[in-house]
Amino acid sequence: MDTSNLIGSVVTVVFFITFIGIVWWAYGGSRKERFEEDARIPFDGNDDLQPGMNIGDKK
Repeated sequence: MDTSNLIGSVVTVVFFITFIGIVWWAYGGSRKERFEEDARIPFDGNDDLQPGMNIGDKK
């Protein structure tokens, strides 16, 4: 096994462990309430817009 294969294997393992860590963090039960609250943000938007107005338009 030459050096480039060893480095490639190590990098693959590191990225796999990082991926598993991110998945564990994202689906951990202690963050469920925060993510549910964040998921409602688009629906709590600015209701002051009138028909025909864009977000950047001034009243």
